[in-house]
Amino acid sequence: MVSRVTTVAFQGIEAVPVDVQVQVGPGMVAFTLVGLPDKAVGESRERVRAALHASGLALPAKRVTVNLAPADLPKEGSHYDLPIALGIMAAIGALPADMLRNYAVVGELGLDGLLAPVAGVLPAAIGANALGKGLICPAASGSEAAWADRDMDILAPHSLIQLANHFKGTQVLSRPKPQLRGPAGALPDLSEVRGQETAKRALEIAAAGGHNLLMVGPPGAGKSMLASRLPSILPPLTPKELLDVSMIASLAGELADGQLTDRRPFRAPHHSASMAALVGGGIRARPGEVSLAHHGVLFLDELPEFNPQVLDSLRQPLESGEAVIARANHRVAYPAKIQLVAAMNPCRCGYADEPGYQCRQGQRCAAAYQARISGPFLDRIDLRIDVPAVTARDLIGPGPGEPSADVARRVAGARAVQADRYQRLGVSSRTNAQAPASVIEAAAALDGGATAFLNEAADTLHLTARGYHRVLKLARTLADLDGADGLSRIHLAEALTYRGQDQQRRAA
Repeated sequence: MVSRVTTVAFQGIEAVPVDVQVQVGPGMVAFTLVGLPDKAVGESRERVRAALHASGLALPAKRVTVNLAPADLPKEGSHYDLPIALGIMAAIGALPADMLRNYAVVGELGLDGLLAPVAGVLPAAIGANALGKGLICPAASGSEAAWADRDMDILAPHSLIQLANHFKGTQVLSRPKPQLRGPAGALPDLSEVRGQETAKRALEIAAAGGHNLLMVGPPGAGKSMLASRLPSILPPLTPKELLDVSMIASLAGELADGQLTDRRPFRAPHHSASMAALVGGGIRARPGEVSLAHHGVLFLDELPEFNPQVLDSLRQPLESGEAVIARANHRVAYPAKIQLVAAMNPCRCGYADEPGYQCRQGQRCAAAYQARISGPFLDRIDLRIDVPAVTARDLIGPGPGEPSADVARRVAGARAVQADRYQRLGVSSRTNAQAPASVIEAAAALDGGATAFLNEAADTLHLTARGYHRVLKLARTLADLDGADGLSRIHLAEALTYRGQDQQRRAA
């Protein structure tokens, strides 16, 4: 007899159906697992054997063959334990096989028969729902699966025995409820930042339009402090964004207790991070920091200290909003619509161009340090600002500045205008930074004088085609913050100052 149980394999954030086929038949006593299993899947034989024994069952003295179909698809992860165990139980008659047909199954087994949480339950639930099936998963992941569909049949047992009792009718498992994680604490507030009015203005513009931002200044100027306060002025995730972000976090195993959060991600990897850690990859082609920051902020402190090849690997995700990982046996794409915020010192000494400081190496120190960042990477950054050192007068001056709540209201108003505009234009973009070049030209609404001014500035500053459109996007955000329908010369002039052409030429 052959029993069948449905489970899933993950390709990116997509859940691909896998048919677990179990045959218990005559022959030499053995437990054989086929279908391109990896090390974790291959070791499931011992976990399943021990869990069945702890649950009062024993493998029959027969040949047990488990096939994971399709056989040419690599199977990775520990979530195959539970479907294999249920397939064996159905094959030996411990469970009615017809009751398993309407479910997809994921879960890791302990040696005592208890179910442990696994990564990827949310995309597995969405994949099962697309197949018209319910989901069986560990109790610790039940609230995560419940977000897939409110009408979906979900069983979340604590143990193998509890699930068997449910199918026998001696115990009833209630459907888990979706849970949203409460605030983990107040976010750092902008009112705590003294001085740096230009930098706070740039931070507001970056938040309003989703623009990339680079801050250059000496040590202790407050660059990291400003970046850490960006989440406090960003709007919460929309329901669709919440689901997208949570699916990636689920695959990475970063959903605590299956609870989702509507706070935008803020990822700050160390500058020693490898290319696989930042973009994604490794043996199992896992999502990297750029994907874990989807719909949120990726903060790169000490930017020139990153490996130049690692930084250049971000150019494609920054442009397309997608991180594509290609390997000999894998090709997966993870969404990566991020807002990049970076900070750096002007030179290795840190105090180039500061009054009263003279570097022994002169301008060569700053030029060599800034040359570690390529021109094409810099061209993808909309705002580049200098953050000077804070003076004692700023620190002992007036009281707290404008709180984040007031800035967040202006940012939310500007984003609402953008979302409405692009919905009317029939594009999926929600911010000016994500808008296609052809759409932003129509949305800019330049008059004759503004067009002539921008064309002259583009020739003078040698703007690339990408730089030209990014100036338009930035100016459109400035107009949205002002509540203006069209772009004026003042919006274009301010947008051009943030491009930081002098800094770009020094880096080149």
